[in-house]
Amino acid sequence: MNNTSEITVENATSGKTTWQFILEELKPKGKIFTPFNIISVPIILLGIVLIVIRFIYGIGSITNLTQEVPWGLWIGFDVVTGVAFAGGAYVITFMVYILNMHKYHSIVKVTVLNGFLAYVFYAGALLLDLGRPWNVINPIIGNSFGTSSVLFLVAWHFLLYMMAQLIEFSPTIAEWLGKKRAHKILSGMTLAAVIFGITLSTLHQSGLGALYLMAKDKIHPLWYSEFIPVMFFVSSIFAGLSMVIFEGSISHKVFFNQISEKNKKAHNSIIRGLSKICAGAMFAYFFLQILVFVHGKHWTLLNTGMGYWYLTEMIGFVALPMVLFYYSYRRNNILLIKIASIITILGIIINRLNVTVIGFRWDAASHYFPSWMEIAVTLCVLFIEIWVFRWVIRRMPVLSDPPSWVTKNK
Repeated sequence: MNNTSEITVENATSGKTTWQFILEELKPKGKIFTPFNIISVPIILLGIVLIVIRFIYGIGSITNLTQEVPWGLWIGFDVVTGVAFAGGAYVITFMVYILNMHKYHSIVKVTVLNGFLAYVFYAGALLLDLGRPWNVINPIIGNSFGTSSVLFLVAWHFLLYMMAQLIEFSPTIAEWLGKKRAHKILSGMTLAAVIFGITLSTLHQSGLGALYLMAKDKIHPLWYSEFIPVMFFVSSIFAGLSMVIFEGSISHKVFFNQISEKNKKAHNSIIRGLSKICAGAMFAYFFLQILVFVHGKHWTLLNTGMGYWYLTEMIGFVALPMVLFYYSYRRNNILLIKIASIITILGIIINRLNVTVIGFRWDAASHYFPSWMEIAVTLCVLFIEIWVFRWVIRRMPVLSDPPSWVTKNK
């Protein structure tokens, strides 16, 4: 075969070039009229229309944001909450590549894919939230803010981590295209990208919390402390792993035919192991929250509406799933583990929104509520991400075994 040819290894016999192969892969696979498609397509189309309106008439045309509350649902949910759920990528890669916990190797690809797509789409959501999106370059180059700004650090963490995750996932793309030489080179870069990515992700998770350190007078005392960065980092561990359990369970059912028999049998064991880690991380988080509360001396605030809401979060969405994770691990109850992961996911959403939206300017005469159009755009971004995830899973060897030539070269 001519080395300069674009003919892929897997498709050499059919004479297809790489671009012909990719164009054919863009064609839809599977059933078209499914419940998910019927629900998601109208919302995606509506969201695209609203996004066009937003860019033509400004951010105020479809949102309830003001000069007093410039950050709303798109930051609180799409970015701050979404990045916490993407934390599973750095946790799993750390476990597999650094701690050599090979038991979890089968879920590395899909976890990294989830993390990468989350960062890409939430970066897009961030552009929607900027009043002048063309100025997004400013925090990256330190213009107007300075290189000591938290925004400067977060912007670079975000940008570099997306690049690191793309490198981590790139061997799978090479396998899909049948590029042996590229696969060998990219595989050799994986460990360095993992180490770099883990460092960036831990900094980024805490960096998002550091953004809110400057809002001491605006965030309710029950959710504000100088330890917000630490809390954001620790909670991203069990948030990411809970999302891995939740998404992994759905993927195991939806893409069952693509999963090898070996990985099918290991599924429950992997979920059980993750539940143990979640229980430990949640215990550390809950203990730290108690310490912060005691030292903050906020006892009188508990007997208020916001105090009751705080207790609901701590007891119902931290302590309860923590106990469920531990109990279900000991009893080997897979269903209960999945229930605990859903409760944890809801708890993370509540916590991040409490810091960024609900508890932000809680005492203002006129409180911010997201418009229906903000919610529609958020759902649009989420559904497009799921569509892209599904497209990749159905075409690339993410859940399925790699091509035979990859196994032979190992």
